[in-house]
Amino acid sequence: MPFQLQSSHITDSFWSHYRELVRTEMIPYQWDVLNDNADIVIEKERNDDNIPSEKSHAIENFKIAAGLKEGHHYGWVFQDSDVYKWLEAVAYSLSIHPDAQLQELADGVIDLIGLAQEQDGYINTYFSIEEPERRFKKLAESHELYCAGHFIEAAIAYYEATGNEKARTIACRLADCIDAHFGKEAGKIQGYDGHEEIELALTKLYTLTGEQRYLDLSLYFLYERGTDPTFFARQRAEDKGTTAVIEGMSHRQLKYYQAHQPVLEQETAEGHAVRLVYLCAGMADAAYLANDRKMLEACRRLWSNMVSKRMYITGGIGSTVDGEAFTTDYDLPNDTMYCETCASIGLIFFAFNMLKNEAKSQYADVLERALYNTAIGGMALDGKHFFYVNPLEVRPDSSLHDPGKSHVKVTRPAWFGCACCPPNLARLLTSLHQYVYTIHPQQRAVYTNLYVTGTAELKLDDQTIQLEQTSELPWEGNVAFQVHTDQPIDFTLALRIPYWSGEPMLTVNGESVSLNIEDGFVSLNRTWQRGDQLKLTLPMEIRQYSAHPLVRSDWGKLAIGRGPLIYCAEQEDNGANLHLIRVHSNQQANYRFDPELLGGVGTIEWQAERQQIGTEWEQVLYSSVAEPTYAPHTLKLIPYYSWANRTPGEMQVWLNKA
Repeated sequence: MPFQLQSSHITDSFWSHYRELVRTEMIPYQWDVLNDNADIVIEKERNDDNIPSEKSHAIENFKIAAGLKEGHHYGWVFQDSDVYKWLEAVAYSLSIHPDAQLQELADGVIDLIGLAQEQDGYINTYFSIEEPERRFKKLAESHELYCAGHFIEAAIAYYEATGNEKARTIACRLADCIDAHFGKEAGKIQGYDGHEEIELALTKLYTLTGEQRYLDLSLYFLYERGTDPTFFARQRAEDKGTTAVIEGMSHRQLKYYQAHQPVLEQETAEGHAVRLVYLCAGMADAAYLANDRKMLEACRRLWSNMVSKRMYITGGIGSTVDGEAFTTDYDLPNDTMYCETCASIGLIFFAFNMLKNEAKSQYADVLERALYNTAIGGMALDGKHFFYVNPLEVRPDSSLHDPGKSHVKVTRPAWFGCACCPPNLARLLTSLHQYVYTIHPQQRAVYTNLYVTGTAELKLDDQTIQLEQTSELPWEGNVAFQVHTDQPIDFTLALRIPYWSGEPMLTVNGESVSLNIEDGFVSLNRTWQRGDQLKLTLPMEIRQYSAHPLVRSDWGKLAIGRGPLIYCAEQEDNGANLHLIRVHSNQQANYRFDPELLGGVGTIEWQAERQQIGTEWEQVLYSSVAEPTYAPHTLKLIPYYSWANRTPGEMQVWLNKA
């Protein structure tokens, strides 16, 4: 029997809190929103009159498409995906915490989706209700395959959690419909969707069913992308005279869709950030399943460009509101960026699928960085308010009055007109147990990607192995493992040494072990006995980070981190005009855990200084004679993920350096 991960369970206090918050707050709250029963204000994610924000209407759309109600579709053309991601979060939640009432509710949603499915397997409420004659005819805008991918992912998760055969059947019929319409054969559409997602879903459906057609279809979409630069334009021309599916999309260049070149030729992270990482996640999974070395090499190139030249220190990606997109190397503005929550979630998907291909800690480091900072920063501590955009610098007046910063919110809204992020975060948090370990069967090795308290059950040579992990992250770097096995067994347990760690120390059964670190992992290859114990100490030092000198926005500044967390300054603790504060890098910083603050967080205090604005600046805008004067200031920093949970005010990650 190959080396397999049978199950993984999280009991970690930090992450269990978040997962319980999803179960008790986010899932019921989002259900009310999807049914238009929540008494909330739905905000536009930026100033744009085209954004529908009166209601969600997502469940009602399915009822209309199913013939149970009469009416018109409301919301974005991709509104269905909000329901699908909610359903996927429910699936993972049920696998952790069985709930008969919630399962009955979700079963009803599966039944409703089944009623909305057309005879040939097609599902999309917008086109079924409003324009059935335009199915698959405006793929640059339509999001039909994007929505289909999200349903397939949700159906797989729901089937695995509950055994609901209808979910699996609907998903396979939908995939078969897509297979019947797309490909190189005569009479089929030789093209692809404008928003990637179906590629990743099909690899998951192949893994579930073993049906080779699904993997082949995923590879077809991946390899077809970018081969015909006229595809979208030809579809638009053939659809001439009809209204746009999404207003304002026709001017987008092919880079926006990652369709400017075949994927094997793309060298840089381009276009809409979420689309890019969803594409890459699909590429990496397909490369793993098909042993496609060329596809893997393309993934490596795109990964390298993105994380070394186009990623924020928080794990955010997307430098501009225009197209929610990447721009150029080292262009990382802090106050006009995008850093969509979904983009960091997609980056986590990409990183994990790369870890399946090759055990290199750089992927897990980025996964961890995005998870602990931008991803959970996308949700308020109450589980009912959310960021679409995750800025690194905020001034309330600018967000209110500068049209170029309307997307930069000071507080998390209750919901968005484009509500992709809240249910996406819910499905990530409830599935987090899947990301803790990866197995490399040929090496007989289990790799630890995340340090999270919990248990994992492994199967090797018809023998069951249980790994019990205890972790004090993110506040302290103490980790312990205990191995439970009925008989002695040979395998490798590999432990990641994070980029943020000081000099690590490791003991096995109380004896020190010399650390041979390869690709960021320490591999312990031995005959494991029942009760073997490991203790790994990862010293957490307060670290000062500098950006590459070509990152103009961060030149002469530094950022502070401890462990996997990046820290920020808020007006609540430091007063207004945070830009007047400067820090001396040689000053000592002090760390303290405050159990009463923001649900319990570690804080950092640093003796800094603040420029004083004296009377010489009254009625003066520019001066050639005024000399700056500074007064001592105790700078207080909190974890970035926890900002904007108190009084609205300024926030800053990158600090001026004296």
